[in-house]
Formats: sequence, C-alpha cells, structure tokens
Amino acid sequence: MSQSTPTREVARRVFASEFNDAGYTFTESDDERAPVYALLPTGESSNRVFFVGTLTEKEDVGEDAEYWRGRIVDPTGTFFVYAGQYQPEAASKLRDLEPPAYVAVVGKPRTYETDDGTVRVSVRPESITEVDAATRDRWVAETARRTVERVAAFDDEGNEYARMAREEYDLDPQTYKAAALSALEDLDDGAGDELAGDAADEGLGDGDVPDNADATDPAGTPDP
Repeated sequence: MSQSTPTREVARRVFASEFNDAGYTFTESDDERAPVYALLPTGESSNRVFFVGTLTEKEDVGEDAEYWRGRIVDPTGTFFVYAGQYQPEAASKLRDLEPPAYVAVVGKPRTYETDDGTVRVSVRPESITEVDAATRDRWVAETARRTVERVAAFDDEGNEYARMAREEYDLDPQTYKAAALSALEDLDDGAGDELAGDAADEGLGDGDVPDNADATDPAGTPDP
C-alpha cells in the first residue's frame, strides 16, 4: 500500500501593488493545521507567493537574535520580507547579500494588524536566490500575463475567490491590470513586447499553461 507524498501549494506570481492589498486571510477547513491563504484582490487564493525584484535595503531588526528585514522593489511597489531563526537559509542569504541585487523569493504571506487597525502584509521567505536582470524581466512579463488573466476571469460565473474578493475588498481589479501593463511598458528595449507576447490584449487566453507553472520562473529559477 503506497502513501501519497504531500504536495506544496502553488506559489502564485503577484506584483507588490496587489500583494500589499491582500490583507484578508482564510482557511478552507476547520483543521487546526489547515493551510492559511491570502485572498488576492484579483480573485485567487495564495498560500505561497513567488516574486522577483531588487533588494534595496536590509536590516537586522532582531533584539535577542538575528531577525532580518529586507525591502524588495518590483515595478509596482515594495515587498517586505522577514527571516529569522526559523528561516535560517533565507536569513543567511539576507545577511550575505549586498544591495542593490536582483533576487527571486518564494515564501508565505503573513499579515498583522497595527494598533490603529491597519493590516500590514509581508512575506516569510522559504528561499531567496540572487538572479540576473533577464530573470527579473521574464518574471515581470509572466506575472503581468497572470495578473491580466485573473482580471479577465474575475466576473466568470463560478469564480468563488472573485466572489470572496468582492465581499472582502472595496477594490477595482482593473487597477491591478493597469499596474501590470505599466510594468510591461517599463521593461527596457521593448522586452515587454518580446516576452509577454499579447499579454496586453483583451483576448489573452493562454489556457494551455498549467496552473502549477506558477511554481517556477520561466527563466530557470528553480522551484525551491
């Protein structure tokens, strides 16, 4: 009798502008060990995220032990990552990296509420990998494609996460499409057109791309 091997949740590609608005979290069962998901405003659940950007700052903000905070910028905004003794590899990488540096990060969304009731969103990194500009550009192009696809499917009947997003957020998903297309335009030397193909077109499609493709970067960043 064989036992099934546990599988990790798909790491969703998401831009900082959308991720930082994803302050609502939920579980899909009453099991105390059930995965916790962040609800993306474009109508998708996310237990893990995958992003690439420029590490612009790092700081050890720990008191009794090392606890590293990294500021990572993509074309739409800023991700904050925090790594300490429970994320030793990611913490070591943050310690060793010298900003500015392009990095690819896979990690879990985390939220906390400030004293004034504001919900802040950050990432607990599972891995941080230094990459090159071409990897960053490919991530931008593919993440723009994924974002536009999610927005296109937002009003589909049966899209349960879109229904949740409408209930939990007072946000227009078209905002994230605009940010995605702007990110494409910012790529140097027309890279957006070359890498994203028809991502800016309304009839985007690309249904042949499997959903779990979000787990790796097309430029060759390994699934950690």
